[in-house]
Amino acid sequence: MSFGTIIKLGNNLAEIIVDDGVEMNLTQVAEYHNFLLNNLTVPFYLLVNRNHSYTYTFEAQKAIVGFDKIKKLAVLLSTQGGLMSSETLFSLNTNLNWEISWFSMREDALSWLRENNELQ
Repeated sequence: MSFGTIIKLGNNLAEIIVDDGVEMNLTQVAEYHNFLLNNLTVPFYLLVNRNHSYTYTFEAQKAIVGFDKIKKLAVLLSTQGGLMSSETLFSLNTNLNWEISWFSMREDALSWLRENNELQ
């Protein structure tokens, strides 16, 4: 991926790690969504690993929160800044159909994602 790494952990489970310093743009968001659609089964259960600092263009922010194939999103945070930027991103769309939760430990995030019997 041009922006980072996507690790497929199951048929509909993946971990997303965006590289440090990246500014995600609309093209990269499309690349991300295309990967999910072509490599995973809907609905998606995603672990966003925010151990790097990165940003989004405004258009990319709207495209990220407008994607309706996600069932659960676990955000793994290592800093308070990561939490603030993630909360800001998801506040753009109050009609999200996703379940979102914040974590400081990867195993806790994966356990939460795996609680649903739809996970493959």
